[in-house]
Amino acid sequence: MFIEVLKSKIHRVTVTEADLDYIGSITIDSILMDSAGLIENERVDIYNITNGERFSTYVIRGEAGSGVIGINGAAAHKARIGDLLIIASYATMDYEEAKQWHPTVIFPKDNHIQ
Repeated sequence: MFIEVLKSKIHRVTVTEADLDYIGSITIDSILMDSAGLIENERVDIYNITNGERFSTYVIRGEAGSGVIGINGAAAHKARIGDLLIIASYATMDYEEAKQWHPTVIFPKDNHIQ
């Protein structure tokens, strides 16, 4: 049996950009991406702490050290500049492996790793 488990989470980052005219995705500072074990084009779920919205999209790499969290395309209707987000990714694995799994969870301060 295979199950889906939390792979990684970036907890409480602030939206710095919202661009309705972009083709879609979330732009994440590459340092945050690497710290959370995310790769470009990976699917993520976004949980908006500010307004309760939830949506899925894919990751694009942002400039290292910029602190960028950019919501792009139609998703910009679901998150505005200044909103607080949780960004989560998941992995599918064997049930026994999943019982031993420990996700990567990071808690940035002002959208930067301390």
